[in-house]
Amino acid sequence: MNWISNVVPPKIRSILKRETPENLWVKCPESGELVFHKDLEANLFVVPGSGYHMRIPAKARLDALFDDGVYESLPSPEAPADPLKFRDVKRYTDRLKDYRTKTGAYDAVRLAAGALQELQVTVAAQDFDFLGGSLGMAAGEAIVAGMMRAVEHRTPFIIFTASGGARMQEGMFSLMQMPRTTVAVQRLKEAKLPYIVVLTNPTTGGVTASYAMLGDLHIAEPGAVIGFAGARVIEQTIRERLPEGFQRSEYLLQHGMVDMVVPRAQMRDTLGRVCRLLMKAPVPAS
Repeated sequence: MNWISNVVPPKIRSILKRETPENLWVKCPESGELVFHKDLEANLFVVPGSGYHMRIPAKARLDALFDDGVYESLPSPEAPADPLKFRDVKRYTDRLKDYRTKTGAYDAVRLAAGALQELQVTVAAQDFDFLGGSLGMAAGEAIVAGMMRAVEHRTPFIIFTASGGARMQEGMFSLMQMPRTTVAVQRLKEAKLPYIVVLTNPTTGGVTASYAMLGDLHIAEPGAVIGFAGARVIEQTIRERLPEGFQRSEYLLQHGMVDMVVPRAQMRDTLGRVCRLLMKAPVPAS
């Protein structure tokens, strides 16, 4: 007990004691630099000093992508909530409720449509804050619905991937989303519409093994971890030390696995330019 709790009357104590938000300052994992959270948000969650790209919420990513931050949020198709009646330390249905309350999203994939440099596009963004961006039935349904919407409206389809892989609570139903999304990608290609994948940190597991590596163009954010199995698992399997920077964006660019590594601040202009080129659309007057 301190002197405030012992001596100061309760009413005055409540004035003196102020709650400080835990996330007021954010520490850069790379350099240790402390950044005020408002400055970090204004810089698209990129640490100004080191250039380290932190995870960005799906909504913030969409707000920064579309013209004037204006877009239509597309509804996510509903899917069976708990096909296996799964339970670990808590019921899967309860876990879903918690994450829906926390993120304000139905599942790990948000869909949106709007203008990108005056060109209509359909966009999907995976949110790592929702169960690690894992690919379950609802997320798979959303991706397929977004691709079908792009085919119907003749727009490019852009997806921002961020995932730890398949969702274990849904077992084989989760794994089935890999071929389902692959078939939807084929529909885009048959319609001769651009399919652009933006790989963010991290993109791993079954997501990498399916739609994340089937794009017409693969753009990665700096320093993103991209791969199927984890580096530690690979090292234990092959019993060899992996190269420096293995599975990072820059390493994959050098070895032909991605086409570009683009900083987040330049992502909007790059995507707009690429979409116009692939759709043979004129450059906007502005």
